[in-house]
Amino acid sequence: MLYLIGLGLADETDITVKGLEVVKKATRVYLEAYTSILLVDKTKLEAYYGCPVEVADREMVESSSDEILAGSQTSDVAFLVVGDPFGATTHTDLVLRARELKVPVRSIPNASIMSAVGVTGLQLYNFGQTVSMVFFTDTWKPSSFYDRIKENRGIGLHTLLLLDIKVKEQSIENLARGRRIFEPPRYMTAAQCAEQMLETEEDRSEAVYGPESLAVAVAQVGAVDQRIVAGTLRQLTSADLGPPLHSLILLGKRAHDLERDYIRDFAVDPVIFDEAWKKEFGVGT
Repeated sequence: MLYLIGLGLADETDITVKGLEVVKKATRVYLEAYTSILLVDKTKLEAYYGCPVEVADREMVESSSDEILAGSQTSDVAFLVVGDPFGATTHTDLVLRARELKVPVRSIPNASIMSAVGVTGLQLYNFGQTVSMVFFTDTWKPSSFYDRIKENRGIGLHTLLLLDIKVKEQSIENLARGRRIFEPPRYMTAAQCAEQMLETEEDRSEAVYGPESLAVAVAQVGAVDQRIVAGTLRQLTSADLGPPLHSLILLGKRAHDLERDYIRDFAVDPVIFDEAWKKEFGVGT
């Protein structure tokens, strides 16, 4: 059987009891290591789980899934996913391939950033579509995410932005020359996301979110030293939330007074926060 097991968001202890039981008896254990990352390295997982863990990169999962599934008709294979198993479409593809091979599949869920952002005090039923923000380059600045944000904004809902990570990526030159040389990992910060959001707003000029719009930035959600910072997009472009992973939440018009009271404690500057809130929502503290 193929088991897709959610690991939660922070460290080796976030795995569920049910998930840990499966890992301990599995013939092989893979760790998906490109759609997200844990805050600890593989050796800590192996020590806690009591078994070797093989890292599965993008190429292996998307192009060599049969290697992962080999023998899983008669033995148990554990595929570990940071967050929840179905937080990325890649994992749905793996399940579909398993079905083609008549491999039974079972998933064991866990916390994901999609639900854990409730720690900000923003109510989950006030969130709209989740969107991804990729790293811009000098020649490539996609803005399709902006349309989804605009749709959320139009019905007053918050938008959670998941930020780009680059793991085991090749430069264009190395890719063209067929050289398997990889760039150092890069993780987008909330400040970079805020900058790119404002850059896109300037280009599109549709007045969806501007420099004085309120947002909430989070980092290392689920960890002991998680960070939450609230402020205007202008303020957040210079906010340092420390190590990855970061996410950014754009506030929607349906924001409630209880949400305001909760996130105000995380404000970069409470006075500026109050002014921005009053301008945006028409109500002061």
